[in-house]
Amino acid sequence: MFQLSRAELAVFHRDVHMLLVDLELLLGIAKGLGKDNQRSFQALYTANQMVNVCDPAQPETFPVAQALASRFFGQRGGESQHTIHATGHCHIDTAWLWPFKETMRKCARSWVTALQLMERNPEFIFACSQAQQLEWVKNRYPGLHSRLQEFARRGQFVPVGGTWVEMDGNLPSGEAMVRQFLQGQNFFLQEFGKMCSEQFWLPDTFGYSAQLPQIMHGCGIRRFLTQKLSWNLVNSFPHHTFFWEGLDGSRVLVHFPPGDSYGMQGSVEEVLKTVANNRDKGRANHSAFLFGFGDGGGGPTQTMLDRLKRLSNTDGLPRVQLSSPRQLFSALESDSGQLCTWVGELFLELHNGTYTTHAQIKKGNRECERILHDVELLSSLALARSAQFLYPAAQLQHLWRLLLLNQFHDVVTGSCIQIVAEEAMCHYEDIRSHGNTLLSTAAAALCAGEPGPEGLLIVNTLPWKRTEVMALPKPGGAHSLGLTPSPGDGAQHGLCSCSSPHLTAAPAAPAACVRTARGLLVWEAPTDSASRPPPTKTDGSVTLDNGIIRVKLDPTGRLTSLVLVASGREAIAEGAVGNQFVLFDDVPLYWDAWDVMDYHLETRKPVLGQAGTLAVGTEGGLRGSAWFLLQISPNSRLSQEVVLDVGCPYVRFHTEVHWHEAHKFLKVEFPARVRSSQATYEIQFGHLQRPTHYNTSWDWARFEVWAHRWMDLSEHGFGLALLNDCKYGASVQGSVLSLSLLRAPKAPDATADMGRHEFTYALMPHKGSFQDAGVIQAAYSLNFPLLALPAPSPAPATSWSAFSLSSPAVVLETVKQAESSPQRRSLVLRLYEAHGSHVDCWLHLSLPVQEAILCDLLERPDPAGHLPLRDSRLKLTFSPFQVLSLLLVLQPPPH
Repeated sequence: MFQLSRAELAVFHRDVHMLLVDLELLLGIAKGLGKDNQRSFQALYTANQMVNVCDPAQPETFPVAQALASRFFGQRGGESQHTIHATGHCHIDTAWLWPFKETMRKCARSWVTALQLMERNPEFIFACSQAQQLEWVKNRYPGLHSRLQEFARRGQFVPVGGTWVEMDGNLPSGEAMVRQFLQGQNFFLQEFGKMCSEQFWLPDTFGYSAQLPQIMHGCGIRRFLTQKLSWNLVNSFPHHTFFWEGLDGSRVLVHFPPGDSYGMQGSVEEVLKTVANNRDKGRANHSAFLFGFGDGGGGPTQTMLDRLKRLSNTDGLPRVQLSSPRQLFSALESDSGQLCTWVGELFLELHNGTYTTHAQIKKGNRECERILHDVELLSSLALARSAQFLYPAAQLQHLWRLLLLNQFHDVVTGSCIQIVAEEAMCHYEDIRSHGNTLLSTAAAALCAGEPGPEGLLIVNTLPWKRTEVMALPKPGGAHSLGLTPSPGDGAQHGLCSCSSPHLTAAPAAPAACVRTARGLLVWEAPTDSASRPPPTKTDGSVTLDNGIIRVKLDPTGRLTSLVLVASGREAIAEGAVGNQFVLFDDVPLYWDAWDVMDYHLETRKPVLGQAGTLAVGTEGGLRGSAWFLLQISPNSRLSQEVVLDVGCPYVRFHTEVHWHEAHKFLKVEFPARVRSSQATYEIQFGHLQRPTHYNTSWDWARFEVWAHRWMDLSEHGFGLALLNDCKYGASVQGSVLSLSLLRAPKAPDATADMGRHEFTYALMPHKGSFQDAGVIQAAYSLNFPLLALPAPSPAPATSWSAFSLSSPAVVLETVKQAESSPQRRSLVLRLYEAHGSHVDCWLHLSLPVQEAILCDLLERPDPAGHLPLRDSRLKLTFSPFQVLSLLLVLQPPPH
């Protein structure tokens, strides 16, 4: 709290201000150009003459001094001078050290200032990103929003970026990144009459996924402006202007402002740094100069503009012109023939702690991405099957925008204050609550008009057949286990739905199971082959065996053996143990919530359990399990259930942690009996390899990396995959797979990560490559459990499968209603190639499809993209990691 004790009014003397600007710039030139430069001395002597002729007590002497300055600044530079394109900017963190509501006020204050500058300076251009902030202003300050629209028409207020917020570039799913553009671009089109087709604008984020170029391409964007890689702690990134080639081969033109800032103030020092620091001299002779106070808002000032105007074309300095981002990139493109290309991810060698900080936010993000996926799928199926069903477009837009808001680069990363984290958790709870209501509504519509008592609708929301044990609700809130087997007929059947009566069998003797056959779910009694031997316990250890893998746990819960039964191949390194929890001291140099430093690895302390704490949980049948307790420290404890289901290729570790630490880092390690110089990590719509060694400084800087649902270490013929349901931080050093679980930073939120956590990870040994072994499908299954929804119960004959794919290399990621369907009966399907291969794939449809058209990520149809529908099948051709979107026009419903 602060107390205002005095306020004063002052008279602004414009002529005095301009003299001060001139003297400041002359001094900057004298210092910046150095003692060996003739122009430096000219600036010094000009300033000296101005001081001699100017008497502050006699304003009539001011014009003489100003004339001296004008003469100096009027001396022009040569045609070869570097050109700086200065664009007004006001980076406003949507939340960080302040809550969302304060950001709304920051936007209003900053943009009113920018509008006043536009009125006084017609040449001034101001770039503004983040549709969410503009929507807030529209709702809270409609008059200001109208003026922004007016200046946008004049070309002075320039919406840029095209996304809902400036999201994190690592943690959101591929589909969430698409929705950032879809929601943002639709807002810009609605409010400003056009989309941001010029450039993606993401100055401040903590790394850049290798799939961003393809996502940009799919949204009609070929240019990218960012800056954060200048923060690299180990290696200086070698370019400021270059082409970036993504995972699928898509290329975009990228520019980093060489001044290494998105909040410059127009000083001579910044202008000279922009030229001197440019790493592409001779290849690019144009640079961006983003000026204006940022992070907390404020934006440009008249003083900044006055400085830049004075430096527009002065001998000894680069040319400075007030430009729009379009003018900058047009200049860069006109002379781009010699630019270099960077292939793959742009990895920020700093802020690695953001992959783990605030684990509850990470968990909420992953859960809500799944919930919205499932709601859209069931609602789409209900739309296709019921003429009366109304797709919840408005509700889904609201929920998606809440999720996208939380994916801002200081929220989902956990680098925010406590009140922001609490607001984010409230947003996740809203998405869960409303999402579950929408799921129930769609389930009821799918079963509308069918006879029978209330039952369960079992839904597989993934595009392949699944054989899984699932807990089914019983009256009174209890659960029983049921099995959902599927036949091996070669097709990737999925997205199935079916209803059944309640299952009431005890875990050891389930009453029924589900089978997918040609996309139909049929209930039948379980066979004896479904049961497996119960867990065995000898000498305090426990062995779990489902005929696919055999797991042995020592008396403290550590994994001493993991065998792939068919081959007898051991996955755990000789003499080592897996599921080893380890603690590290975690005291970063700079930014507590953001960073984890490489030296933390030198403080590794294994957490040792007490023998005799391991006990058998579920005793065989469809599921076997063991559980144990572990005291991490005097203040923190952990309990874990190790679960192995019949037919499941991986063992799950359901974990609960009560965490009360300070500057500690908890990880779990699995030393593998696998040797490889590269490990594979899932990213958005694909995967990439990173080194397992520290040969170079670029390798060493990747001591802590990010992944989504899985990572894998494979040699020829065998590998080990580590799956998870809500974690992002990971590493593979040598042959040790490590998953980062919890941190304990104390700034900017002293309560970050304190309290109770629940999460699941899984370990999957496999024969052959991870692609052929089904690691990708297994990780999806862990993250998208089968749904059991209360619903009226139709006869089994009415059960059905909506889609199936002929190739396991293709993933059907999303099914949703089209955003701009005139009849509101069109669906969008998003698919991607997940193996890294060229593949032809048949998509089988059982929906009443009238027409199929390829479209881009913004759902704009490709005029040449009509696909022939043959026997309810579509042939799709993919290149490695390619994302395809289909617009399916449904037949009119029968009257």
